[in-house]
Amino acid sequence: MTLLSIALAAALGAAPEPPKAPDCSYDRDAMLAMEPDAFDQDLEGGWRPLADRGCQREAADLLAAYAAQPKAAGRTIITWHEGQMRAELGQIEQAIALMERSRKPAGQGDPGYWNAYVDGMVAFLRQDRRGLEDARARLVALPSPPEMAQNIKDGRFHFTTAGGQKVDVAWPPNLDVLDGLRRCFGKPYLEAYGTVCRNPEGG
Repeated sequence: MTLLSIALAAALGAAPEPPKAPDCSYDRDAMLAMEPDAFDQDLEGGWRPLADRGCQREAADLLAAYAAQPKAAGRTIITWHEGQMRAELGQIEQAIALMERSRKPAGQGDPGYWNAYVDGMVAFLRQDRRGLEDARARLVALPSPPEMAQNIKDGRFHFTTAGGQKVDVAWPPNLDVLDGLRRCFGKPYLEAYGTVCRNPEGG
């Protein structure tokens, strides 16, 4: 609808046309046939473009279907991403259950960063501020791996990828996300998870 037609509709007392629903169609068989890394990590393929179009429900159901396949066994990040989609949809109890299933057992190479992040996210969804603060404190208290320490400065991890791209990310992992949840505690998940809450100054 053009600006002129909206103005005319307002002048005539008519309500403007509602926004069109997103196109949530996709090739389900092709998606389920993808290899796990491509399905989950390709920003232009797999489930992500579907969610980006505003089709969170369809993306959540696709993630659930993919996770049920034998080739996805042990890929708890797919379960985590379904949990995120459920949280965006307001399906909080489902989201919590899925996120809790994504925790990593001790001895699998992660010193506790991931589980502290999961605990913080779950606490936010439960509206448990103390739990969120405790999870953040545990995350911050974890020692940095010695082999990475020289690349960590002022709460940032600096490294160069194999392709020569320089990367600068928050350290410990996901600390910026938990800080965003703290700043926007009580707001809907999608808003609190967003970049504005993580970096309110936009710097």
